[in-house]
Amino acid sequence: MFGTAIGIIKEEGLIKLWQGISAGMLRHMVYSGTRIVTYKTLRDELFVNRPGEYFSIWKSALCGTTAGAFAQFIASPTDLIKVQLQMEGKRRLLGLPPRVHGFFDAFTKVVKASGYRGLWKGSIPNVQRAALVNLGDLTTYDSAKRFILRNTSLEDNHLTHVMSSICAGFVGACMGTPADVVKTRVMNQQLDKEGRGLLYKSSFDCLQKTIRNEGFFALYKGFFPIWIRMAPWSLTFWLSYEEVMNLIGAHQF
Repeated sequence: MFGTAIGIIKEEGLIKLWQGISAGMLRHMVYSGTRIVTYKTLRDELFVNRPGEYFSIWKSALCGTTAGAFAQFIASPTDLIKVQLQMEGKRRLLGLPPRVHGFFDAFTKVVKASGYRGLWKGSIPNVQRAALVNLGDLTTYDSAKRFILRNTSLEDNHLTHVMSSICAGFVGACMGTPADVVKTRVMNQQLDKEGRGLLYKSSFDCLQKTIRNEGFFALYKGFFPIWIRMAPWSLTFWLSYEEVMNLIGAHQF
């Protein structure tokens, strides 16, 4: 991870670490907003959960998985455009002409080439990953916070939020790393003339072959970089979210 960052800085400059930030910000606005609203709606309307009541793990897991998958499906077009923008720096270094010149240019070219359905290209592995990540993140944060409030003298404050978000970031990384490994291998494999993968037929096929050929723990290659990314994100997101809800007088998570 650090070697890649240093390589990008040396070859393209420090500012290139933020390549595609506009699409990334839009993606997180759509994704984060959708997953939170979906989770709370399922929890409070479908299961009629009330503040302070015990909310079983299986219900929380169902809400987290559904919310994550749905949010990623909605946000998939912005994810696709973000990746295209981030690849432009490498193309210039290889002497290749730029494919896109900004967010709206990338959006227009994808629609023109593949139709609106093209905006969801490669969305299935991302949806699967998001379902697992939010099974870890949303479910763990909600469950950890409720456990702390029920079993300790701590109140619904910053300390409780920090402790809950630390748990959420770790479990989210544990749940999401195998999906990240599978997604990366499926998306980076060579394709035949008909666009079919030469190594893996599907995400499940990749999962089976990885475990069979390399062992179960091969699914956790790159865990540390993923955790390093998710831990500060989880902490920042949950502290910000809880504080905003408190400031506007809304019910906290």
